[in-house]
Amino acid sequence: MSDAEQQSVIHVRNALKLLGARGEVRRLDDSARTAKEAANALGIEVGQIASSLIFLADGKPILVMASGKHRVNTNNVAAALEADEVTKASAEDVRAATGYAIGGVAPVGHPEQLPTIVDISLSQYDEIWAAGGHPHYVFPTTYDELLRITGGHAAEISV
Repeated sequence: MSDAEQQSVIHVRNALKLLGARGEVRRLDDSARTAKEAANALGIEVGQIASSLIFLADGKPILVMASGKHRVNTNNVAAALEADEVTKASAEDVRAATGYAIGGVAPVGHPEQLPTIVDISLSQYDEIWAAGGHPHYVFPTTYDELLRITGGHAAEISV
């Protein structure tokens, strides 16, 4: 792991500690770039993966925490945010908004607080897992804690 990648993971650990999150960032032997990869590595259901996705709502970055089991309906996201248009962000937009590369975007530790929507479908699980700043790192959390640490709003955004 490069120095920059290591710094990303340390940054997430520090952000989680500052926010009072209970879960510890842990390294996976295999990449967790996708929800399916992460679920397989952890031996859990793919729905328990809280994917951190960046979209642009009326041109401004937003964070959408979606269950790995579902696809995001951008019309539902637009309605939840009262936005005219929601589009997927480019890799450059993701890095600029979060400081992380796609595949390792953590839900915390961004340069600025992003408006955040957390998919209601994640609430059915006692434990969910999110990226820890690098594709090989993840951390456990709960739905309620994810809402709290991201300052997110619950919404039904899945297809």
